[in-house]
Amino acid sequence: MTFFSILCALLIEQLKPLRADNQVYAGIKAFAMRIESWFNAGEQRNGRMGWILMMASLMVPIYLVYWLCMRYNLVFLAFAWNVLIVYLTLGFRHYSHYFTNIQLALNTGDEAAARTLLAEWTHLDTVGMDSTEITRVAVENALITTHRNVFGVFFWFLMPLGPAGAVMYRVSEYLSRAWNEPDHMRNEAFGQFAAKAFYWIDWIPVRLTAIAFAVVGNFEDAIYAWRNFANRWADEAKGIILAAGGGAMGVRLGTPNENAPQLLPADAATVDLSDAEAEVLPGEEPNIRALQSTVGLVWRALILWMILLLLTSSVVWLG
Repeated sequence: MTFFSILCALLIEQLKPLRADNQVYAGIKAFAMRIESWFNAGEQRNGRMGWILMMASLMVPIYLVYWLCMRYNLVFLAFAWNVLIVYLTLGFRHYSHYFTNIQLALNTGDEAAARTLLAEWTHLDTVGMDSTEITRVAVENALITTHRNVFGVFFWFLMPLGPAGAVMYRVSEYLSRAWNEPDHMRNEAFGQFAAKAFYWIDWIPVRLTAIAFAVVGNFEDAIYAWRNFANRWADEAKGIILAAGGGAMGVRLGTPNENAPQLLPADAATVDLSDAEAEVLPGEEPNIRALQSTVGLVWRALILWMILLLLTSSVVWLG
């Protein structure tokens, strides 16, 4: 049932993509803001209490519905419930239109339109970016978004918690951003627990995604980049995904300004920046072809996950 739940949810999303600003997401965001206003007293333990309360409020009812359906042998209702929850937690098509439109804009030479689309998608300042920089940021965002909106959800949906696990993953990912990244929340103790919790929740899925990229891409280069360059990102999870993904495609990913200072010697002012970047960022500079390579890599990784899931489900059913 797990395999067909994911398959049906993917097919439904291809036919009817769920908007990123849908009412369900808006309700969860409003709930998170309310929890923050209730509990934020400037201490980490307040953030821990708020995080646990929000997770329990969402996960317990979702798991209870699933358990009752299975308890009373309502298999079809359990299946429908799984499909609904996976559909709501997946985000395979949430932002794909941005990526596709950026690719089309760059193919026609319209860098201004590509910068505008990238700014809407990432909320970054894209003024002055050339096609190489636009491509690099688009590829990086696509790999990170796909992991967090698809592969991470897959992993936790396969765990005993089932649909509640998928909700836990997506909500914990959101809280790690919502309670840390905004200006009024940055460096506050309240969001520290949310960030730590998502780090451990995402620890295994990140590495499975990196392995999937390596298997369906250039395995040797992906593993080499993962082992030697992933720790040079400030964010460990992003470093693993981008190092493995870039190595799998033979594309140089990463932000030089973020990574280079960790590697430069004491007299860094005398070091040529291009030499430092070459050391930090292996592979070719991103170009328009890298956008198509990213699409291929993601789809091949998705097919690999589905094949492994089908094999696992078959073994369990036959056993």
